[in-house]
Amino acid sequence: MNRHQLRQLISDGEGVRLEFKRRFTSPEKIAKELCAFANTQGGYLLFGVDDDGSIVGVDSEKEQIELVQRAADFFIEPPLSVRVEVVEIEWKDVVVVIVEPSPERPHAVVEHDRRSNRRGVVYVRSRAESVQASREMVRLMREQRPDAPPLQLFIGDRERRLFAYLEMHQRITVAEFARLVNISRRRALQILIRLVRAQVLVLHTDAPTNYFTLVDDAIASQS
Repeated sequence: MNRHQLRQLISDGEGVRLEFKRRFTSPEKIAKELCAFANTQGGYLLFGVDDDGSIVGVDSEKEQIELVQRAADFFIEPPLSVRVEVVEIEWKDVVVVIVEPSPERPHAVVEHDRRSNRRGVVYVRSRAESVQASREMVRLMREQRPDAPPLQLFIGDRERRLFAYLEMHQRITVAEFARLVNISRRRALQILIRLVRAQVLVLHTDAPTNYFTLVDDAIASQS
């Protein structure tokens, strides 16, 4: 990346694919941002840029790069490959971390709970923030991996009742579908995610509770 490209990137402002940071001192915090980018659309993490886009530079690009590498190798499961570049701009060094959308998602940040057990937390990008992924989103990412079992679509009574409900109410949550056809939430989620993979339904994550709509309704709402 050259200076002109970096200036253009900074001028776009923070968003789903771009995050500014003055500096990081913890590989765990870096891992959260890297994980979120890899699980969503990929993106750029810039060290040495303030929230308002002003360039402050980093004190030690070597230290920052080492933290990034530790985060990617030891604090994310499965480990994540990233590209790191240093760009000099306004006589200051900016560390640019380039994260590609990952076919191995969901990647999880390895954390330690109070009992010292390792647990993984999956993050995604939502607008200009990295947030914890919902159960529905995690399940969908697993189902979309290249090594996931082949999709087998079956339209039975449950699915037909689901479509009839959506024709009347436009949207449905996992809990509502489970009650509608009298099955467990786990089974309801399996069916809904399978229909998302088949491009029959769309998963929406822009509300406190995730919900599903028919693809045609989602397209109509965007037009």
